[in-house]
Amino acid sequence: MERLNILFDGVCNLCSGFVVFTIKRDPGAKFKFASLQSDEGEKLQKEFGIDPDNIKTMVLVEEDKYYIKSDAALRIFKRLSGMWPALYYLIYIPRPVRNFVYDLVANNRYRWFGKKDQCMLPTPELKKRFL
Repeated sequence: MERLNILFDGVCNLCSGFVVFTIKRDPGAKFKFASLQSDEGEKLQKEFGIDPDNIKTMVLVEEDKYYIKSDAALRIFKRLSGMWPALYYLIYIPRPVRNFVYDLVANNRYRWFGKKDQCMLPTPELKKRFL
């Protein structure tokens, strides 16, 4: 089975919402999830040499590569059900432009969407989707 792991900021309301959004549109349960703050999230960051102190983005681990920022988001959309894969065509917009918009949202995510005191706790039926 293909390795598709999404690492996300577990205290960010926007990020946790994106996880729920993804789960609902991933009927084949291809994606597994871990918060950046979890033991599994930290383990994957070490495996790929990602600096945990300098990460303000979700990370998509796809087999033996990882993607961040808009590249990660668009590659995730590409694998979802419904019309969402059409968003992958935004990949043709130059990366600096895409990441400027991504960074604008990422840098303001707590102010705009709020922050939790602790990481999201999955329901028992969703627990199997988390690393």
